[in-house]
Amino acid sequence: MSANVTKLVVMLEMQNAMNTKVHEQWFNQGFDWYRAIWVECAEMLDHYGWKWWKKQTPDTEQVILELVDIFHFGLSLRIDGKTSYQDLAEQLDTQLQQPQCAADFKQTLEQLAASAVAEKTFNAQAFAGCMQQIDMTIDDLYRGYVGKNTLNFFRQDHGYKDGTYIKVWNGQEDNEHLVEVVKSLDTEHPDFAKNVYAGLVARYPS
Repeated sequence: MSANVTKLVVMLEMQNAMNTKVHEQWFNQGFDWYRAIWVECAEMLDHYGWKWWKKQTPDTEQVILELVDIFHFGLSLRIDGKTSYQDLAEQLDTQLQQPQCAADFKQTLEQLAASAVAEKTFNAQAFAGCMQQIDMTIDDLYRGYVGKNTLNFFRQDHGYKDGTYIKVWNGQEDNEHLVEVVKSLDTEHPDFAKNVYAGLVARYPS
């Protein structure tokens, strides 16, 4: 397996684990993952900037975070309970290496949203086009995905569902702590996700 396929397999496994934690029978719930994709696309457009009547500068860091969120939903759409993670990862890897780019980022993003609305699918090639147009690599995606997924698990394990979770630790939101933890770790380490979780545990108010 190539390094990219290995990372995609890890992300697919993590996505299934997260979905199962939220609902053990998530396959049978008919969750509208495609809708989550196009709603996130609309939110991302605000972070990128589209209003011609005022000066706007793209918030690239926020755009990357939104793309990571979309990838969570895209993976959920691709997991079917039949196809192996390796086969799914190889399909995704091929598509991510064939980016479809429109004239600018906004139009490429609209292609991604259009596929979600019209076909209820995750257009990985348009997604790759969005990545390319903001200079985002597969390593950036992996780092962001594993970090956010691990934070989601951490939240669930620490009372997110029943409202007892503490979101601000020592004056910083958990997302900010996550960024610092991820930056301090080796993303190529096989236990990267476990190390992220341990880093969050060490910082969380006891």
